[in-house]
Amino acid sequence: MARPRAKELTDRELEIMQIFWDLPETDSELTVAEVRDRLAASKIELAYTTVATLVRILMEKNFLDQTKSERPFCYRARRSFEDVSGSLLGDLLDRVFRGSRELLLKQLVDEQELTDRERQVLEDILRESQS
Repeated sequence: MARPRAKELTDRELEIMQIFWDLPETDSELTVAEVRDRLAASKIELAYTTVATLVRILMEKNFLDQTKSERPFCYRARRSFEDVSGSLLGDLLDRVFRGSRELLLKQLVDEQELTDRERQVLEDILRESQS
């Protein structure tokens, strides 16, 4: 019996979604060939048929929409980076850190020393949350 398809993203599917999320708002549609070319430019070499299969799976999972009904088909992201990353982070928080943001933050800070830029971003976030 086949394993049920995962609702969240595999690593390969996430790579494809990153391609769509990196597009400017004015140019938010791509064909499978364009997705494959952008992956190749990122040093990810996949066959056209593999990319087409991944795009089809992403449509089935409701991460992508087909925007053109004639060939070449065009696709656009249905779910935003913020939506998906928030969902993945929430899942990680629940499954690994038992819902504790404190444990997650401690792990992030303990993992390696914060850069000056990261420290500044964190301080800005804390200041904004107190306003």
